[in-house]
Amino acid sequence: MEYQAKQEKVGALRRMRRFVNGLGRARHCCVCGRSFFRFSRFRGGWKSFSPYLHNVKWTGSDFDNFWCPFCRSHDRERHLMLYFDRLGIWEKLAGAAILHLAPEKHLAGRIEACRPARYVKGDLFPSREGVERVDVTQIPYAAASFDWVICNHVLEHVPDDVQALRELWRVLRPGGHAILQTPFASGLEKSLEDPEIADDEKRIEFYGQEDHVRLYGRDLFDRIRGAGFQLTLMKHAECLPAMDARRYGVNPDEPLFLCCRDGVS
Repeated sequence: MEYQAKQEKVGALRRMRRFVNGLGRARHCCVCGRSFFRFSRFRGGWKSFSPYLHNVKWTGSDFDNFWCPFCRSHDRERHLMLYFDRLGIWEKLAGAAILHLAPEKHLAGRIEACRPARYVKGDLFPSREGVERVDVTQIPYAAASFDWVICNHVLEHVPDDVQALRELWRVLRPGGHAILQTPFASGLEKSLEDPEIADDEKRIEFYGQEDHVRLYGRDLFDRIRGAGFQLTLMKHAECLPAMDARRYGVNPDEPLFLCCRDGVS
């Protein structure tokens, strides 16, 4: 009974939050199409992160405008959808072979609607139906199997990211494209990877999350290129100049990591 009462209280609070949010129109979710007062923060928002991460200008999610209070989409998938809209990527996914790692629910739904010829959703720890077990450092598919690879905020969780990048390049067809979104610190020249940063508290302080295994610096770009990719960083201000990032709940400092194999675009 105590558990049931607690769940009912949580449900009531969520309904109240949605009602209050529905009174405003300052924010808009490009996934569910609703406008509302504000997005929900990730944990305590950007102010809750360590001074170190502020000082090195850590760039990734918009922690102050993270969750949509209605559909629960998060900023990372909303931002990709806006980039895909602007660049006409949805049309290119039709009839293509796609590998989507750690697939986001809403983004996966949009991709499926494009009717790709093959759509593999993979995760190291799959928790949803239709998602296969895929270790990004040992991808169980033949070389040159996919036209598109989507790997959105995954590499920062992978101990051997160099091997993961090699595998992503291997399964991509010549002329194929990869989306390799990864948080990084623009004020840090070299990535921080310290074996002494091992417990949850230290990882949150220096890496941003307890399940991150490093903090990428600007050398991230060379790591991606070193695996064989041609990397184009498409800035929000240049690609989406008319899009108010705060209204749509995305981080204007996070560029699109658009990669291609063998320099063919």
